[in-house]
Amino acid sequence: MKIIKNEKLIKRNGTIGNWTSLVALLVLGGGMYISFTRPDWFVYSLACLVIGFVMTQVGMYMGNRWGRSPRRDEKIDAGLKGLHSEFSIYHYTTPTSHLLVGPSGIWVILAYQQIGTVTFEKNRWKIKGGGFMQSYMRIFGQEGIGRPDLEAETEVAAIKNFLAKKMEGKAVPEIQSIMVFLNDQVVIEPGEASIRAIKLKQLKGFIRETAKQRKLTSAQVQDLNHILEAQ
Repeated sequence: MKIIKNEKLIKRNGTIGNWTSLVALLVLGGGMYISFTRPDWFVYSLACLVIGFVMTQVGMYMGNRWGRSPRRDEKIDAGLKGLHSEFSIYHYTTPTSHLLVGPSGIWVILAYQQIGTVTFEKNRWKIKGGGFMQSYMRIFGQEGIGRPDLEAETEVAAIKNFLAKKMEGKAVPEIQSIMVFLNDQVVIEPGEASIRAIKLKQLKGFIRETAKQRKLTSAQVQDLNHILEAQ
């Protein structure tokens, strides 16, 4: 399997996350210092605390996505290790974060770090449990599961439009999406969800199984890789 990733973007965003977290601590510390030493400067102290809190959330979000090792892209690479050389995985180089191209077709991979129990109920994905830290992250670290169904539709449409512009009138192959949970402690209860959800350890087997039906020819795979690698 060939791995293509935007290392410059990963490094930049990881650095932003680290510096944002550091500055947030300084701002919060300044707010606390003002509150104890200059009670008459309450407005400034409150402003520091609010700004510091917002920066902390941004830093946590950026750090979790870009700075923590192993990162999401690294985990996906490890989970797919051993796939046939016809497969290519693109991280942050296309309109979607993680895109897999190979004999099994074109796959938009929606990656999630959460643990707990993930369910699909009343047309919405929900996550419960996972312990105190996971609950804290969902509340304060912007790590909620969101709307995977809408996210998948948006990212599939983005890739389809991108390829349509590059393929000069040729038909764009079917683009599929899949939810992949990177933490093995997660419990998935997908119900009647329209999008498939699996654990990372199941991903390689699933892709190999779908490749048996050969959604793309070798020529199609080569053409797509030529387009995507040119970015």
